[in-house]
Amino acid sequence: MGLNIISLASYLPPHIVTNQDLEQLLETDNDWIVQRVGVKQRHIATDETTGQMGAKAARKALDEAGLKGDEIDLILCATVSSDDASPCTAAMVQHHLGLSCPAMDIAGACSGFGFLMQTGLAFLQLSGYDKILLVTSEKMSRLVDWTDRSTAVIFGDGAAALLVEASDKLADFHLANWGGDDVIKVPNHPGNSPWYQGPKHHPYIYMNGQETFKFAVQTMAKDVKQVLARNSYTVEDVAMIVAHQANIRILQAAARRLGVGEDKVFQNIERYGNTSASSIPIALDECIRSGKISRGDLVVFTSFGGGLSSAAGIIRY
Repeated sequence: MGLNIISLASYLPPHIVTNQDLEQLLETDNDWIVQRVGVKQRHIATDETTGQMGAKAARKALDEAGLKGDEIDLILCATVSSDDASPCTAAMVQHHLGLSCPAMDIAGACSGFGFLMQTGLAFLQLSGYDKILLVTSEKMSRLVDWTDRSTAVIFGDGAAALLVEASDKLADFHLANWGGDDVIKVPNHPGNSPWYQGPKHHPYIYMNGQETFKFAVQTMAKDVKQVLARNSYTVEDVAMIVAHQANIRILQAAARRLGVGEDKVFQNIERYGNTSASSIPIALDECIRSGKISRGDLVVFTSFGGGLSSAAGIIRY
């Protein structure tokens, strides 16, 4: 059993922060950011929660599908930036939509979309689940140290939502983890227990850029080759490779390792930055709306993230 994407929509908060805006906050400049990362601007939430952004994307997906909320059996949300430990973001999406179905979060960091898709497929294989709402919503601006130019220039906020149902269409996913927090870490607040004697962690994103780059390039290309070979396809059969939008140089290096032109590895990082779990579905939505991906096309996606983790997939859209 595979899955069919009934509809897909994305949401970006309206406030845009340009590199020139960051020049007023940080010891950096536009040329350095564009050359090192590839980002020119990013959308930043000013008065919206992760749940509200996810609900706005979900409402658009429901409207495009012509479905009512009571036809949804389950809501799954991939996020690493939930506003609260509880209620989870999926539950807040449910609340804003006025639904009553089960809802839960998946924490896969920037690999979250792949873990979300695999989990959605598994639920569709269970009896009783017909239509599932898959949501990604990330408010990375809440997790970034805005005095640290090595991370602040990278990230943005955004959400996406997919309505999926069981189908005989191809859907295969490869997930992996290499446990550890020395390369990428998104810490929780350390709390104020008077008995705690451990280290006090910096409460913002930490990333070893050089190690992240090496891991990303090696893993993304390897995962794509593996999922293609497992399904007896080659990269020539694929209409588009939709990769996690983390860094323009990573996307370029991955294209070289896969032996394809950069036009086959979709790029929109210059406008949105790294939106973590939302980056692939936002890019997928853009590819579909611009005609780069059509119904029946073979699509591959690939990502990496904290964990360390990676996720790749192949679907027939």
